[in-house]
Parts: sequence; C-alpha cells; structure tokens
Amino acid sequence: MTAPVLGKSYDRPASLDAPRAPRRTGGNNFEKYAWLFMRASGLLLVVLVIGHMFIMLMIDGGVQRLNFAFVAGRWASPFWQLWDLSMLWLAQLHGGNGLRTVIDDYARKDSTRFWLKFLLVVSMILVMGTGTYVIFTFDPNITG
Repeated sequence: MTAPVLGKSYDRPASLDAPRAPRRTGGNNFEKYAWLFMRASGLLLVVLVIGHMFIMLMIDGGVQRLNFAFVAGRWASPFWQLWDLSMLWLAQLHGGNGLRTVIDDYARKDSTRFWLKFLLVVSMILVMGTGTYVIFTFDPNITG
C-alpha cells in the first residue's frame, strides 16, 4: 500500500495493516497478576529464606544446636510459626506458578497440559496442607 508524502510515495509496513496479535481491551488478567506475584513473592522469599538461614546457621553456635528441642522452642512462638508457614506457602505457590509456566511452554497436547497441571495442583495442596498441619499441631511433648 502506498501513500503520498510531499509528492513522494512510500511503502507502508504490512504490520500496520494486519497486526499479529489483536490488542485485548479487558478480560482475563491472570497472567499479569501471576507475573506480578512471581516478582513480589520472590523478593519476600529472599528476605524470609536469608533470615531463616542466618538464624539457623549463624547465631548461637550454628547448626550444632539444631535438634528437636530447638524446633519445639521455636514453634512455641506464633511469630516463628507464621514465619515458617509464610516460607512454605510462598515457596510452594512461587514454584508452582513457575512450573505452571513451564508446563504451558512445553506440553504440546491440551490433555497432557491438563493432567500435568492437575498433578501439580494436587501435589501443591498436599505439601501445603501437610506442612501447615505439622506447623500448627506440632507437639513438643512426644512420649515414646
């Protein structure tokens, strides 16, 4: 397609006439929010994990003091329960979201994509459910 410009003509790029992907004006913003979640959860996980590693490995004699009694004392505090629960849930959701993206990128068949995502969601729910249960029902008075 040619258009005159000051007595001259030029060829318009075909991409202006037929863009590759139509622009969406609303609807599903799931991918945008998933992308934003990955950034926010990644930053928060860095803080939580580095804090966890520092407390576990560097303070008060390091790894030699880690035993059942240490965990029992730590999980007696709601603060540390929430800290560990946040790490567990953010790590699972962050990793699951990343794996969901990998499944979308590499699974060719819709049925394969569905079953892989189904297994991913089931495994995430099991790990988060079991971890949450352990954190909140941990009993330091185990009798053997």
